[in-house]
Amino acid sequence: MSYNFIRNRETAARLLAERLEKYRGQQGVVLAIPRGGVPVAAPIARHLGMPLEVTLSKKIGHPANPEFAIGSVSLDSVQVDTRADVPQAYIAAEVERIREGLRQKYSLYMGNRKHVPLHDRVAILVDDGIATGKTLLATIDLVKKEQPRKIVVAVPVASPSAYETVSSLVDEVVCLLVPISFQAVGQFYEEFSQVSDEQVIELLQEQKEN
Repeated sequence: MSYNFIRNRETAARLLAERLEKYRGQQGVVLAIPRGGVPVAAPIARHLGMPLEVTLSKKIGHPANPEFAIGSVSLDSVQVDTRADVPQAYIAAEVERIREGLRQKYSLYMGNRKHVPLHDRVAILVDDGIATGKTLLATIDLVKKEQPRKIVVAVPVASPSAYETVSSLVDEVVCLLVPISFQAVGQFYEEFSQVSDEQVIELLQEQKEN
């Protein structure tokens, strides 16, 4: 790539939309990973003429260190690192606790909108970057259950290890930057502000009205 930084999520969206042009007009759904993935996904969905939805998953933290991910949970799938020496009772309790929070978030973001079935469609998963990829794994697992025709992951930046892992699980990964010296997603953006729930709801509402 001729650039090492991305200006902001809006610039990332434009560049990714250009790379996804071949899917324009096809039967598909753009699935954004909140919150940071929504400002990237919304312009892509508009450009491709596809509906925009959110897809939710969250990491399971280790009991001794909540920041250390030992797995992830989506609305109806679970991924756990088999090497993690953690009691099953802890994992079961965390899954239920996290899932309840995900249900509330989904309701907040999507309201009473019906989920578009992914069967036989192109499913394009969008985030603003992938660090470890653990959270994305549960999302991919969830999407696969609906048997889409193709699963595409589109992100502005990814760590080399995450890029490799995700590439082995989906049909295509469209990524602008895969830097060797990766520490955090934000280091490759010139502007990387927090995205609020209100912004997410507004972007989803705009998309629904278009």
